[in-house]
Amino acid sequence: MSTEVDMKDVELNELDPEKQPMTGDGQTASGGEKNGNVKTKASEEEAFTGLSKEELMKVAGTPGWVRTRWVLLILFWLGWLGMLAGAIAIIVKAPRCKPIPEMHWWNNGPLYQIADVEAFSEGLEGVEKKLDNINQLKVKGLVLGPFHTVQADQPSTLLLKEIDPTVGSKKDLMAVLEKAHKKGISVVLDLTPNYLGVVRQPWFGSAHLDGVMASVQDAAAYWLEMGVDGIKLSDLDKAASGNLSQLLAVVKGNQTQDDKAKRMLMGVAEGLSAAELSQLLNVSGVDLALSDLLESNRQGVQLANALDTLSADRGRLGWGFGATRQLQMAQRAASRALIRLYQLLLFTLPGTPVFNYGDEIGLPAQYGIFPKMVWELEKESKSEQSNATVEAELREFSEVRKWFKSLSELRGKERSLLHGDYQRLQSSASTLAFLRSWDQSERFVTAVNWGQAEETLSLALASTAEFELPPSATVTLSTDPKMEEESTVELDKVTLGPGQGVLLSFPYQG
Repeated sequence: MSTEVDMKDVELNELDPEKQPMTGDGQTASGGEKNGNVKTKASEEEAFTGLSKEELMKVAGTPGWVRTRWVLLILFWLGWLGMLAGAIAIIVKAPRCKPIPEMHWWNNGPLYQIADVEAFSEGLEGVEKKLDNINQLKVKGLVLGPFHTVQADQPSTLLLKEIDPTVGSKKDLMAVLEKAHKKGISVVLDLTPNYLGVVRQPWFGSAHLDGVMASVQDAAAYWLEMGVDGIKLSDLDKAASGNLSQLLAVVKGNQTQDDKAKRMLMGVAEGLSAAELSQLLNVSGVDLALSDLLESNRQGVQLANALDTLSADRGRLGWGFGATRQLQMAQRAASRALIRLYQLLLFTLPGTPVFNYGDEIGLPAQYGIFPKMVWELEKESKSEQSNATVEAELREFSEVRKWFKSLSELRGKERSLLHGDYQRLQSSASTLAFLRSWDQSERFVTAVNWGQAEETLSLALASTAEFELPPSATVTLSTDPKMEEESTVELDKVTLGPGQGVLLSFPYQG
């Protein structure tokens, strides 16, 4: 038995042949003994077990260790105080962020008007089915109607709480409200009384104003209780001469502070100058006034002056091309190229962009009737029945819609475009350029040329501006094929073709 144990010890202490040292004559070194095969065993008496508590206390009390501990303690606190002082210095010297201005849902994205729900998508039931499509456009509010029952120019037939049965029922409207709210889309109901009037008198004339206004107040309370988020009225200046304050109290009254921010009163103001519009905003107290100033001020200089006048009211302004009369943008655009330019302007101007259904694709207008909306652009363009002309038109619709979505998404995520300051850069008869900036965020320059000839713009801020423009900027979006996205443009020489526009950007520089 002992022999077997001894043999195992020998085997364990043997080196593998591959691990044995090489010698010139093939023999092991040191007369046959194997190098490095020395086995040592430390006795228990020689093993290190550490210092005892008494020994540690004795060593710790020596003057050398006491001084070392004090030095380390002082260095630790000096380092900690240095880091604290550095953090305070960074906070003090860092530029302070500007407080975000008060924002409501109608300030956070475009409004989408559907005056004729039947032409849009087969009534209110069709509107509900198309909410997924609308939501892709980053729309924040739907403006529906008017579709209450009334006979043209007959105030005695006005029933503001009843929906015209040809467009749907109250149940259909409630379904729209429920689904829209789930998607974060608010719904505004147009209660313009005489919307079918042959003579353009939405309030049936001055003689009926007080009585009709009382009916509107009653109906507004009813629909707001049903879940509608706002009320829209036409001829705001006419309504303001009546008892509009009571209607405003109905919209805002008996609600918490959060509910007041969710409900809005919207009015349409046409044919007014910038100064008159500013005064009307103050007198009426409406949350949003949809104006036709973009259409009435055809020259860039006039428009720039109007924007300067309304700078303090920009959070309560709604802009549109054709929106005040619920006409498609294509009816106001002299060419297809101008549709994209108008969209660029609406999304980058300070205020709320307001579109009619079909504006997102450049739907052609049909005089006297609301045009039928075109859906499933890619599917229809590939159908066997479509000819080359129809396919080209559908492709154009699809491209315009992509452009619209890009602008809407950009506005929704960039603070400078959402609520930034506005500063004029350049204006002429057919051109306009302006800067949108907010605190330390990315800055954006919009430059448009709606004229029929090429224009070169030299962009510059006023001498009183808080900062200077950089020498160049990056193309973010452009309708001009000569300006590719991500390319660099010199700001003292921005050349735009006829009917073209560009959105440039440059970073904040502290």
